[in-house]
Amino acid sequence: MNILVVVAHPDDEVLGFGGTAHKMSLIGHKITSCILAHKADARKNRPTYDELVKNIIKAHEILGTKEPILGDFPNIKFNAVPHIEIVEFIEKAIINTEAQIIFTHHPNDINIDHYYTSMACQAAARLFQRRDKVPRLKGLYYMEILSSTDWAFPGRLNQFQPDTFVEIKESLEIKIEALKAYSGVIRPFPHSRSEEAIRSLAAIRGAQAGYQYAEAFQTAFRDGII
Repeated sequence: MNILVVVAHPDDEVLGFGGTAHKMSLIGHKITSCILAHKADARKNRPTYDELVKNIIKAHEILGTKEPILGDFPNIKFNAVPHIEIVEFIEKAIINTEAQIIFTHHPNDINIDHYYTSMACQAAARLFQRRDKVPRLKGLYYMEILSSTDWAFPGRLNQFQPDTFVEIKESLEIKIEALKAYSGVIRPFPHSRSEEAIRSLAAIRGAQAGYQYAEAFQTAFRDGII
């Protein structure tokens, strides 16, 4: 299965999908991350660009995923980018990876780039219905990002409502190791991106589904029940 993970910033793919990415890569699925604002140049305490690229490469090597697709969209300024440009970039990633399943941000995340990524992904996900010879999409799912999904206030859209759970008992430590590859991302507790919070969320999502640890997702679109 070819799986595309579309995120706004480096580290989002690990926070939202890291455990699942590692688990699925071990059994032969091809996981590719598409990071739209890979330079993250509005981020405080960001390492140098060369160091950040090394962080990205190392994180994906730890997870066992394919070389990521890196975009140059402006960090925390996706609202200033024509919607079609982001959509077309994602569509190109869908074509190049022959993606069958896509994971992306929940549209109610507090981070504005996450919102525009989600909206563009929803438009791009219909590509197989608009263009010949594009593989039929089997599903589109939203993931949760600590310090964004959990920080969102009630507003224009519904909150994250998980309905799909992936057991990551054997991959949780790998997820944390991959996240540590990003300089300065993990913070001291009680920050949402602390190790304690990451483990606690995995335990809560696991308990919801009868697992020890899990990552949770919300279905936006699924092609059938099989």
